[in-house]
Amino acid sequence: HNVMTVLTLPMARRQARAILDDFQPDLVVGTGGYASYPVVKEAARRGIPTAIHESNAVPGLTTKLLAKAADRVMVGFEDSRQHYPHPDRVVVTGTPVRRDFFDHTRKEARQALGFTDDRPVVLSYWGSLGAEVMNRYMADFLQAEAEEGCPFHHIHGAGRNYTWLTGELKARGVDLGEGAEVREYIYDMPLVMAAADLVVCRAGASTISELTAIAKPCILVPSPNVTNNHQEKNARVLEQHGAAVVLLEPECDGRSLYAQVKELLSDRERLSQMARNLSALSVTDAAEEIYQTLLALLR
Repeated sequence: HNVMTVLTLPMARRQARAILDDFQPDLVVGTGGYASYPVVKEAARRGIPTAIHESNAVPGLTTKLLAKAADRVMVGFEDSRQHYPHPDRVVVTGTPVRRDFFDHTRKEARQALGFTDDRPVVLSYWGSLGAEVMNRYMADFLQAEAEEGCPFHHIHGAGRNYTWLTGELKARGVDLGEGAEVREYIYDMPLVMAAADLVVCRAGASTISELTAIAKPCILVPSPNVTNNHQEKNARVLEQHGAAVVLLEPECDGRSLYAQVKELLSDRERLSQMARNLSALSVTDAAEEIYQTLLALLR
């Protein structure tokens, strides 16, 4: 694979030149993926205004390389500025979050989901596809929850492990009753997240942006199976600001995760402080910030 990558680089440069010759752009923007490298690099060489946006707290290889040539580097957090060779070119714009994440108050969302009592709401999910190791932990988590009579409302998105997880709970004789719900996918994520008092999830860039935008206290278990370990680096930024609890996958299990959730839910002041810290990190008008940054480059 690496050999083929080296062999295709000259072709990529030729194609980038052809694209720029044909399209004649006034501005070129890359979003961190490796495919953006040849076009942004060639545009910078030609003196065309260039910008890159990095959603992760720490830049990946493509962003590191392009940061030396691009006119502007747009990042999600002030803490990210230190990782770039030209801090003066870095602009903290945040990462855009879908507008429907701001459509519901906590009270409205709870009512829409049919929660009529005072129990807190926990949301857990491991990305759109789920994660086998974490869903195995969730079997123990949900069993512990059922044993204690479901002290909080809980919606869990199992992804591709849905059939296994529901089957495992049935085999164990676990009755979740009305306290917990296991879904294959969470299609109404903005609504469910608005209702949540605590979110337990991975630490991808989009997830981090959503959590900070609507200030949801969270327990983050970063995926260890991503390039450059960027999920842990994302999570550590929130942790350093007192905005999240971080647990590493090899160092936790279902029962310890359940204990951590109970501990946080019992400390309302800490949850409130986490929410305030998340708000301090958020850029809720990220799309406008990016637009204005690019407009300034064009001028």
